[in-house]
Amino acid sequence: MQTSEDGQGGVAGVWRAIDASANRAAEAIRVLEDVARFVLDDVGLTSLAKELRHELAAALAHRGLESRIALRDVEGDVGAGMAKPGALPRASVADLVAANAARGTQAVRSLEECVAVVVPEAAAAFERIRYRLYALERGASAAVRSRDRLAGVRLCALVDGRGDQKAFERLVESLLEAGVRMLQIRDKSLTAPTLAARAAAAVAVARRHDRERPALVIVNDRADVAAAIGADGVHTGADDLATPLVRRVVGPDRLLGRTAHDFAVARAAVGEGADYLGIGPCFPSHTKSFGEFAPREFLARVAAEISLPTFAIGGVTLERLESLAALGIRRVAVASAITAAADPGAEAAAFIERLAELDLPA
Repeated sequence: MQTSEDGQGGVAGVWRAIDASANRAAEAIRVLEDVARFVLDDVGLTSLAKELRHELAAALAHRGLESRIALRDVEGDVGAGMAKPGALPRASVADLVAANAARGTQAVRSLEECVAVVVPEAAAAFERIRYRLYALERGASAAVRSRDRLAGVRLCALVDGRGDQKAFERLVESLLEAGVRMLQIRDKSLTAPTLAARAAAAVAVARRHDRERPALVIVNDRADVAAAIGADGVHTGADDLATPLVRRVVGPDRLLGRTAHDFAVARAAVGEGADYLGIGPCFPSHTKSFGEFAPREFLARVAAEISLPTFAIGGVTLERLESLAALGIRRVAVASAITAAADPGAEAAAFIERLAELDLPA
């Protein structure tokens, strides 16, 4: 360990930089923890932030780093009180996350570099913290972004391709007229060109129906189709590309949904940057055959501990909404109960009305 001073800007200055960066990093991580805990109500993100805070404290307690406090010189800091041109705004929760994630990662990077000068063996701990902080930023940012984009969306209607394009467009129009704000195009029997044509038609109908805030159009499975036709997002499952790879295909702005059948998968999806979850299967379905169903404990735990917008899926009917509401489920994805009805639009409207009656804020 180097302990000699070589004047202002020398080793003593490095120690002061370490002290200032340590304080900035701790403060930023605390803000992120408070956002995860009190704003997002996300147990996993809160736990990650708390772990990072304790890891930082442990790294700073490394023998040899105690000199940073002895050399603290607040009065002599030439940067104290200096104006902050270009400082990130704090006009929203998203701003709060972005600003403190930037502050925290920059401070930890400074710690990593400066500690390498005076206590080299302690520097690696700060590198690990920095990468985990990146993951916290990604999860918190995705949660804030998706909650904003899916605000007010209680029902996602899963639609097939119908017999032809005109029939499909009539179905989409009837659902939009009923107040549906989110459609997922899901029909595994369609070829890629036909799926692309149906999805493009749905996007066009949605934007024609409401130019200011068109309904969201999501493509099931096919990230390439979603990106190619300008859909609002893609929904993927366990047998599809991994979430980080899907994100590379669809880009940063499209919604990325992920199906989860157990809590570990749901939690992993949060950390990987998914925007919303589909959890289930909840009940027997006319659309798909299931070998087993999601335990009520799993559904309730996701609703209670994960902040991402979450849709219960699989055999959801009007009569089953109340039992889902009792578990804290706020959103549902519905296929045949709507599309196989004599009047899909009227059935969709009934779902929206019933969800509102159950007072499930979305």
